[in-house]
Formats: sequence, structure tokens, C-alpha cells
Amino acid sequence: MAGLWCDDYNEVMRSVVPPPSTKNSYSSSLAGDVSDGEEQAARAEAREARNFLVIALYQIVMRIGWIFKTESIVMPAVLDSLGGAGWLRGCLPLLNRLGNSLAPLLFARRMKIMRRKKWALAACMALMSAVFLALSGLWFATGGVATAWMRASFLLLYTAFFICIGIHQLALGTLQGKLIHAVHRGRLMLFSNVIGSIAAIVCAWYLLRQWLTPDTADFRLIFLFSGAAFAVCVGVSLLLSEPADHYRQARSPLRHLFSDVRRTMREDANFRRLMGVAALFGSSIMLFPHYQALGRDVLGISLDAIILWVVVQNAGTGAFSLVAGPLADRCGNRLVLRVSVLAICVCPLAALWCGALGETGKAWYWAVFVLVGLTPITIRTLMNYTLEVAEPAEHPRYLSALSLSLAAPIFFSPLMGLLVDVAGFAPVFLGVTVLVFGGWLLTFSLAEPRHHLPESPDAAVSDEAAC
Repeated sequence: MAGLWCDDYNEVMRSVVPPPSTKNSYSSSLAGDVSDGEEQAARAEAREARNFLVIALYQIVMRIGWIFKTESIVMPAVLDSLGGAGWLRGCLPLLNRLGNSLAPLLFARRMKIMRRKKWALAACMALMSAVFLALSGLWFATGGVATAWMRASFLLLYTAFFICIGIHQLALGTLQGKLIHAVHRGRLMLFSNVIGSIAAIVCAWYLLRQWLTPDTADFRLIFLFSGAAFAVCVGVSLLLSEPADHYRQARSPLRHLFSDVRRTMREDANFRRLMGVAALFGSSIMLFPHYQALGRDVLGISLDAIILWVVVQNAGTGAFSLVAGPLADRCGNRLVLRVSVLAICVCPLAALWCGALGETGKAWYWAVFVLVGLTPITIRTLMNYTLEVAEPAEHPRYLSALSLSLAAPIFFSPLMGLLVDVAGFAPVFLGVTVLVFGGWLLTFSLAEPRHHLPESPDAAVSDEAAC
């Protein structure tokens, strides 16, 4: 796969750097310029090929660690084991999105002016590893006793993790925009998600069967494994070959950060519509903790079903990437966004349908988590679309604004958990379906930026016609 990618990249570079002239009157005067151009092109090609593989490896190892802390399955089960109610379970998406939105907004200027963004990536991943190692130590020391202070400690440490992951996503997105060309980012998503999903599934299937039983779970070792995998990612991130940036931006008061978001929305109508899509899609994230609760409370599925759920969810991410990655490179991220958001609408409906079928639904409930596997692809597609419509110097600002829009509906997540306790799953799941469907309709108002790319315009036009 890497070889095929390099072959395609060579074709792109040949279209950007013209071959030496064959006319004698020009050959002697331009020989030095052509040689320098070819040398610079070769260096750029080698650097991008290396960074492509390093970022892919980084995301593969990260996915291996992430499967043991899946937001929609494992972490809600942890909180349930500590005696958490529905509203407390609903705090998980709130803490997730607060960390993923406010932290990047506060750090956007710093990210822009950093000479090399990989140091921020490595630092965030080191802190994420430390959080899970601390959780493992806490469970080793206490045995995971269900007390109020254990619930508070878990939520406090997990909040710190979300803050780190928010800045981490900003750094990773900025690095991809800086180091990987737009028409290769879909292939990067394909490469990392497919191989990462396979590796993660193998690890989860082998290890979780030893750590999970129908009635108990050894969260000590689960947390320890995630922390160790994240620690390996730190070393991988340092292998990136990143040229230094020289951006400058004056400091501004805290209140001006939100003014920057409003200015971005006011000045860029297309991005304003994208933020609407992100906000409506983001409402689906509020359901993450409740999918496993519906399966266990309504259908009576045992705790060890988590193994199958995390496996099929990651398998779904890998399988959908086989289509989404090449489709994004060939036809643009807008089309992938339309398809994935529409598919996300089906997810809560499928969960309710399985819940209504009783034993038959119990046997097929795992299929819900296949569709949940589309969520990281949709978020990555939103980020890749943002990288295309924003100037490179503005990538941190636009990405932080996107994260803030994804977080907008999550402030209602604890209320949603309370509604689940009071009114049941059906009204909440149906309401979210309507919101996400509205986001799908809004994707038809987005512009397609792919034909504005300067590289290989003929290929871009033919690809657009094919789509």
C-alpha cells in the first residue's frame, strides 16, 4: 500500500515540477534552476512519504490503546461499576466535548506560533498516558470500590484526559494539514484505520476475554494497557520530519478568543454552515454512554458482551474507511460527510428497533456498534474538510472553532441522561435522530473546495466528473 501511495505521489510531483526543457537555447541557462527544483521536489516527496508512514503508525498504535477505553462502551461501563446514575453517565460526553473544544480554543494561538507542532503532540500523549497509568494505580490500590470519592476521582482524572486529547487533536490535525497533501489525507485515514482496527481487534479479542467476565471486569489491567500504548505513541511522534514554522500572532485577552470564532463565522459563510453540520452531528455523541445501557438494561445483555461490541465497532471503523478514504481523495470530503452523517441517523433507530424485538434484538444488538464505528470517520472528515477550506496559517483557529461547534450540544448531555432515567430511551433517541438528520440536510449547502486545489488540476476535474 505504501508503494502504491508513493507511485501516485510521484505522478502528482511530476505535474507540479515541469521536466527540463529540450530546447538548447534554454537548457544551459535553466539547468541549475531545474536541478534545484528537482532536488527540492525529491526532498519534499521523501519527507511526505516518511511523515505519512509515521503518522499512520502513530494512529495505529493509538487505536490499539483506544479500543480498551472506548467512549461508547468501556468507560460508561466503568462508571456503571462505580454506581453511576444515568445523569452521571451523561456527564462523560459533556466532559469529553468540553476538553475537546475549550482547550483547543485556548491553545490555538500557541499552536500556530510553535515552530514545531510535534512537541505539543508528544507532550499531550505523554500526559494522556500518565492519566491512564494513574487510573490503573487507583484501581490496584482500591479494587474499584463503588464510593462517591472513587466516582469523583475517576471523573477528575478523565477530565484531565479530555483536556489533553483536545489539544492533541488540534496538534494532530494541524500537523496533517502541514505535512500531508489534501489529496492524500483520505488514504492516510484508510491506511491507519484499517490496519489500526485489525491490530486493535486482535489485541482486544485476546486480552479482554481474560479481563472481562459476565459479572466482573479487571479495569486495572485495561487501564494499564491503554497507558502503555499511549506511551509508545510518544516515541513514534518524535520520528516526524517537520520543518519549522515562523508564524506570529499577538496575544489577545480571553474574551477575544470567542470573538475570533464569531469573526470566523461572520466572514466565512461556508464554514458557518459546516459548524452547523458539526453541531447537529455532535448531538449523536450524547448517546454514546446510553447504547451499552440500553443493551444491558432493556435486553439484559451481560457485561462480557463488551468484548464483541468493541470488536465490531472498530471493525466498522476499518471497513467504512475502505470506502471513505479513497472516496474522499477522489471525490472530496463533502460527499463522504453526506454519506456518513446520514448513516449516523440510522444508529439510534437501530438501537431502539433491537430493543423492541426482545430476544431477536438481543442477538443482533452488536450491529448497532458497527454503525457507531462511523463516528470517528465523520469527525476526521469534518477536520479534513476544514483543512481544505482554511489557509494553512489559520488551521489552528478553524480547527478550534470546529471543535467548539462539535461541543455545542453536549452541554445538554447530563440532562439527556436524566431524561433517559425519567422518560426512557425512545424519546431521547428519536429526538437526536431528528437533529442529526437536520445536519445531513445542511451538508447539501456546503461548497466543494477540491477543484480549487493547485496541484494536478486536470486530474481534479476528471475525478469530479467521475463522482
